[in-house]
Amino acid sequence: MDVEPLLKLVQQAGVVGAGGAGFPTYVKLDCQVDLVLANGAECEPLLYKDQVLMQQWGHELCGGMLLAMKQVRASRGVIGIKKKNTDTIAVLESLLPENIELLLMDDVYPAGDEVELVYHATGLRIPAGGLPKDIGVLVNNIESFINVFRAANGQPVTETMISVHGEVVAPYSAWLPLGMSYREAIELAGGMTAKDCIVVEGGPMMGAVTADLDKPITKVSSGLLVLPRTSRVARIKLRSEADLSRIGKAACDQCSLCTSMCPRNLLGYPIKPHLAMRSLQVSASNNLSYSLAAQACCECNLCTMWSCPEGLDPSRVCATTKKALRDQQQWQSPAELQAQTTEVHPLREYRGVPTKRLARRLELSDYMTKKAIFHDFGIRPEKVAIPLAQHIGLPAQAIVKEGEIVTKGQMIGQPVEGGLSTAVHASISGIVTAVGDSVVIQHQATAESAALCN
Repeated sequence: MDVEPLLKLVQQAGVVGAGGAGFPTYVKLDCQVDLVLANGAECEPLLYKDQVLMQQWGHELCGGMLLAMKQVRASRGVIGIKKKNTDTIAVLESLLPENIELLLMDDVYPAGDEVELVYHATGLRIPAGGLPKDIGVLVNNIESFINVFRAANGQPVTETMISVHGEVVAPYSAWLPLGMSYREAIELAGGMTAKDCIVVEGGPMMGAVTADLDKPITKVSSGLLVLPRTSRVARIKLRSEADLSRIGKAACDQCSLCTSMCPRNLLGYPIKPHLAMRSLQVSASNNLSYSLAAQACCECNLCTMWSCPEGLDPSRVCATTKKALRDQQQWQSPAELQAQTTEVHPLREYRGVPTKRLARRLELSDYMTKKAIFHDFGIRPEKVAIPLAQHIGLPAQAIVKEGEIVTKGQMIGQPVEGGLSTAVHASISGIVTAVGDSVVIQHQATAESAALCN
């Protein structure tokens, strides 16, 4: 097909970065680069969605990559995948066109970090504060490339692949409709197998705890992990900011192991978590130089979950410090960050953290014996609440009204004209029962039955 309309098709289909921050893909594709890179490293323990996607929809992945390569005029495509995933590798090797190859990676964390992946694939570093396109690379995750292929063939984004794991009867990965609740997704796994649990949105390293099981699945949902409240992951993630600051002030002995194991620091970026921790112990003008050492943090959480011998939380300290830097207008420019960048550490390749050892440290080894394999539930929720804001930028503008009948795949929110915005579509057919920040849709029979009862 002619590639000129591709950006519009991708925007109108609502394609965004799936599993990340939700950056609109049509903007990413508006560039010229040499290499298109698909991130299939999937280094968060317990998540398995990318493996499922590559195993069962590998032809669509390659098709989406080829469309992207033509759009950005790249001569080469690469899929990053861990060597351990031999079943996935076998499937992909039978599908790859001549100009797409596999990049086989060690089973370490955080191999799937965009900066790590780009360096592994090219030997080049993304400039501090910069983007992959600055060095001629386009990076997207697996599901996004599949959605690009589908967009080019008239299929909008109405569902997302998600892994559900942990304290559930039967872990799974499945396509689930946008707007379906977390509660329903967990029920599909047979429900929780423990009484006092937390739910982590995403992976155990970078995911966040939520207490709201009525929250809807969105385009950026990647996993739901049900873990005991007494687990190490829960204990760390449930600490209050006041506690992490108080404990950090009292217990950090400035051993600097957090910095010596930091993946970004090992690549030479100006991030030093131990100095961010030191900022808790000083005030006034002396604080700023230490606080600035937090800005380049990618919040991979390795310092907290792995490195710190005191069980402190340098990652969250960096995150809260970064917010303070923004609020106080002390954020450094990319040029200022780049000026502080140093050479890649000579021992970097020997400091990768093996995923199996990380899982043991996280107290997840028992769950690792089960994969969240693919299930086709053919699920049809009675109601969905589809947010109009599922991406970075401006929310889509609702174009449906209460009482209107819509069909699955119909656009219910259009992109904002001239803004960073993408479309949103109905994930089920039914009647619109509410329009606000979300569009609520009920199956017609359900809505009519409710009306009769009232």
